[in-house]
Amino acid sequence: MTSTTRLLRIATSLLLFTGFAAGATELPMESRVPGGIAFIPVPGGEIAPTVLFNTHRVAVIRRDDQWLAVVGIPLAEKPGELKIKVSTPKGTTEVPFRITDKKYKTQYLTIKDQRKVEPNPDDLKRISVETKRSDVALSKFTALETPSLQLLPPIDGVRSDSYGSRRVFNGQPRNPHSGMDIAAAKGTPIKSPASGTVVEAGEFFFNGNTLYIDHGDGLVTMYCHLDTIKVKLGDRVTQGEVIGTVGATGRVTGPHLHWGVALNRAMVDPALFIGSK
Repeated sequence: MTSTTRLLRIATSLLLFTGFAAGATELPMESRVPGGIAFIPVPGGEIAPTVLFNTHRVAVIRRDDQWLAVVGIPLAEKPGELKIKVSTPKGTTEVPFRITDKKYKTQYLTIKDQRKVEPNPDDLKRISVETKRSDVALSKFTALETPSLQLLPPIDGVRSDSYGSRRVFNGQPRNPHSGMDIAAAKGTPIKSPASGTVVEAGEFFFNGNTLYIDHGDGLVTMYCHLDTIKVKLGDRVTQGEVIGTVGATGRVTGPHLHWGVALNRAMVDPALFIGSK
C-alpha cells in the first residue's frame, strides 16, 4: 500500500467518524480541549447507555455497531485525564479520556455604563436570580429518539474568535467569554439554527434581551443582546425560523449577537458546530 493510499484511507475514516461523510449523521468537530467536544466510544447493547459527565447527562448516538458519547468539555476543566460514567443493564463503569491545554487570548474592553462592570447591591440580587434561571435553561436534557447535533449559523456576519478569551472590562478581569460574537446591524433577523423549544426568554442585566432554545439531548443554544424577541416561552420553533433581531441591549460595546452553545451544560465553542468563515 502506498503512502498516498494510506492517507486517503485515514481521511475517509475520519470523515466517517466525525459524521461529515454522505449519508452519515452530521456531528460537530471534535476538539479535546477546555471548551471543546470529545467523541468517546462507550459500551452498550441494543439499548443506548446512559452517560454522565460532571453529573450532567451526555448525548449518545449510534455509529454503525458502536455507541458514541458526544461530550461537551467545560472551559474550566484542567488538561489531563477525565472520566465519564456509563450505565447499561449490565452495570455502571467509568470510561477515561484525556484533554490537552489550549491558550485563549485576553480581550480588553471599555464599557460606558460602569454599573455593567460594578453592579450595585440591588443589581447583584437581580443577577443572582437571573443566573439561576440561566442555569436551569442551559441544563435541560430532553431525550430524543434520534439525537440531532446539527446547527446552522443563526445570522450572517463577522464572527469574532473571542470564545474562551479572558475578558477585562474597564481594567477589571471578569469571567472568560463563553460564546461567539457575530457582528451585524441592529435589526438583523436571527434564525433558529435547529428545531427546538424556547425554554427561557426575557431581559437580563448583563445579557440584555435573551433567548434560550432546547434542541434536545443536552444541546441548548442562547442568544443575547437582542433588540427584539419574536418568540415566547414554550414556543416550538423550526430550523430557520426568525426568533429575534440583533440589538445592543445589556453589557455591550455595540450591536452584535452573542451566541452560546451548551452541550451537557458545558458552554462549548460554537465554531465546532458551524466551522470557520
